[in-house]
Amino acid sequence: MPVFSSVESQVDFSKYELQFKALADQKRLQIMYELTQKGSVCVCDLVDIVNMPQSKLSYHLKILLDANLITKETKGTWSYYELNHVEVNRLLSSELCCIFRKSENQSSGC
Repeated sequence: MPVFSSVESQVDFSKYELQFKALADQKRLQIMYELTQKGSVCVCDLVDIVNMPQSKLSYHLKILLDANLITKETKGTWSYYELNHVEVNRLLSSELCCIFRKSENQSSGC
């Protein structure tokens, strides 16, 4: 589903709202940074890396998962988390920035 439609000129901001709320926390940014640096990380290791009890870490991971900013793979009894690079790159791309550019500036790549 496209974020905006050229026919209707309507933008669905709900997905962006969820993602920016997820990003608006220092601990979640730290988790995303560590996943960027280390790749797929077991939750058992992530507890020590971010120095956080597993219950609090699970809360933050759920928010990031709900925003589709990270992915989860279960192997046996452990969960492994990884940054969703496709979604993060889309969020940080000019696609979103173009929504907020004035039409006279859209010749700059939008």
